Amino acid sequence: MKKDMQRVEGRPGSATSDEAYVAAVVDVATRDASIARVLREICALDGAVRAGALELVGAHLRTNAAAADVLECVQALREDAVARRIAERLGPPG
Repeated sequence: MKKDMQRVEGRPGSATSDEAYVAAVVDVATRDASIARVLREICALDGAVRAGALELVGAHLRTNAAAADVLECVQALREDAVARRIAERLGPPG
């Protein structure tokens, strides 16, 4: 995932950086069905539930010294706009 995320300018927050970030995440998901499946499930969750679940995922990843781009992805998924756009592009969980 690191190679794909390097082309994204800045952190999510602006419409332009959010869209580039979403495109990179979706690009990775289209190449790996297991990532796509997990992203569909995560993005379909209510915002508060998603944030709580991602807090646990982030804590686990930090204890395993995950790469910074992976932690940024987990953080970005907490944002409703990012999760909504990913869900729209990947479709509903199934």
